[in-house]
Amino acid sequence: MLPRLLLAILALPSTALAQETVRAILPPRAPLPAEAASAGVTRFSFIAYGDTRGRREGKDEQYEHNLVVETMLGTVKRLESTPFPVRFVVMTGDAVMNGRDPRQWNVSFATIVNRLTQGAGLPYYLSPGNHDVGFVLGEKTDRGAGLRNYLAAMSDLVPRDGNLRRLDGYPTYAFAYGNAFFLALDSNIASDERQLGWIEKQLDGLDRARFRHVIAFFHHPVFSSGPHGGTRVEASTATLRKRYMPLFRKHHVALVLTGHEHLFEHWVERYEQGGHKHRLDQVVTGGGGAPIYTFQGRPDLREYLAAGQSEKVAVTQIVRPGPDAGDNPYHYVVVQVDGDRLRVEVVGVDWGAGFSPYRSRGTALVDEEAR
Repeated sequence: MLPRLLLAILALPSTALAQETVRAILPPRAPLPAEAASAGVTRFSFIAYGDTRGRREGKDEQYEHNLVVETMLGTVKRLESTPFPVRFVVMTGDAVMNGRDPRQWNVSFATIVNRLTQGAGLPYYLSPGNHDVGFVLGEKTDRGAGLRNYLAAMSDLVPRDGNLRRLDGYPTYAFAYGNAFFLALDSNIASDERQLGWIEKQLDGLDRARFRHVIAFFHHPVFSSGPHGGTRVEASTATLRKRYMPLFRKHHVALVLTGHEHLFEHWVERYEQGGHKHRLDQVVTGGGGAPIYTFQGRPDLREYLAAGQSEKVAVTQIVRPGPDAGDNPYHYVVVQVDGDRLRVEVVGVDWGAGFSPYRSRGTALVDEEAR
């Protein structure tokens, strides 16, 4: 249960929080090239993480997030002279506690991200979480203020309205680099028909001879075993399972990156189409600095599996979070793209530096029979 003072702050109307405006996060020193210019790239890495909201939002920088970014900068340096340099960062949402408050973006979050965009020169792509756009404690009456602040913070980082890769007026966009195509959607409004239609058109129009990997990132997990999952099925999760996962299977999306649960877990969905076996990985990476969550129970997937019976859908949890906070450290994920193969490496931070969720830090996302 959140303290009464915090509940009162979250309940304030947006006018009480709007003493300043949100400043744009600084653009990357080394932006991605135009989509066509990177067509020949088949080897690179990118970083994924989520849920950075801290304890003193609007007053100080997010302390734990700072620790995560400091370690990221070391990873970027380590990989820069290898065949797999880090080219950008994707973030799966909940940047701040209350996205309606401009100070939380300006004071607590943006200055840390500027270390990535300016210090390391990396492009940075954020998909909004429920806290970012005002869906706090079930209150959906002020999404507009949070959304405006998100869009202001990200204005120099994501495709602008009018771009082929942007759904005008939405925090929904896409980008491409090398042989990979990335979709960022707003899972807070998973039932929005306009967003779903736009995502479908993006997928329908892809050159799959070039784009060997399609990767989606958003906030709410499709499957999870923390306090937002287990026996609980949130509305966004239910819609993602019903509307988006069949679409992702149709277009052979390779990887889904999510947050919302402040822990790490990894699910694999296997299915068959046209006599061929396929694999879709979902990595939940919510270890960016928010209060740590723990394992609460496995989700009941009987209805989901029954709906996918014609495609022989099967779901396996290959990494389960631990029952104690000490089992689930702050972390981020390095995704390596190597031709037709993907590999993930999980990097624990601070006291979690030895985190080895696969009995090692990484694993390949491949089934030989599903290639």
